[in-house]
Amino acid sequence: MDRFKVVADQRERNSDLLEGLKKNNIELSIKTIHVGDFVISDRVCIERKTIFDFESSVISGRLFDQIKRMKEHYAFPILIIEGDADDFRMRSKVINGTIASLYIDYGIVAMVSRGPETTAELIASIAKHEQDGTTREPSLKGGMRAHSHEQYQEYVIGNLPGVGAKLARALLKRFGSIREIADAEVEELMKVEKIGRIKAQRIRETMNKRYDPKED
Repeated sequence: MDRFKVVADQRERNSDLLEGLKKNNIELSIKTIHVGDFVISDRVCIERKTIFDFESSVISGRLFDQIKRMKEHYAFPILIIEGDADDFRMRSKVINGTIASLYIDYGIVAMVSRGPETTAELIASIAKHEQDGTTREPSLKGGMRAHSHEQYQEYVIGNLPGVGAKLARALLKRFGSIREIADAEVEELMKVEKIGRIKAQRIRETMNKRYDPKED
């Protein structure tokens, strides 16, 4: 029986889900993913949210920022909402309106899962359909290409440690270019909202540390 490959983000700690993937014949890799929670190929990634996470991200507006990033880098992003439908606290009109907006405005398919085991089965099925009989494998870079210098710049800065799409735009607006972000001192970086000292230090170190790969 063929095994199919899935990359899971290192922050995914649900052991039932991870074990469920392995039981469904998935060759699982754990890596740092900057877009989505699971990567299936160069064109498919999956964002998994519990009902609580989904509702919180809708209220804060974070959901659509995440969805936009997924769509920028993957042709077929998928959202899996996990949990018992009776646990939704938001009105059904809000939930249905959000799901409709995801599909109509962004082309994002939302799937509902009862729990980690069902989520594992869904992810395994998606991986099988995407990879079976093809050479497609998970790609953390995605297959979508930026169409402007600004998008390339946002992609580069958005993949720095602790920096997403929204913060990347804030950094670029303040400093004007990738070079100026790289040259900025920690104190200057901290003037951007939501950048503390630790994050600023990581950004500066990543941008300026000499590349020194270890030979195998």
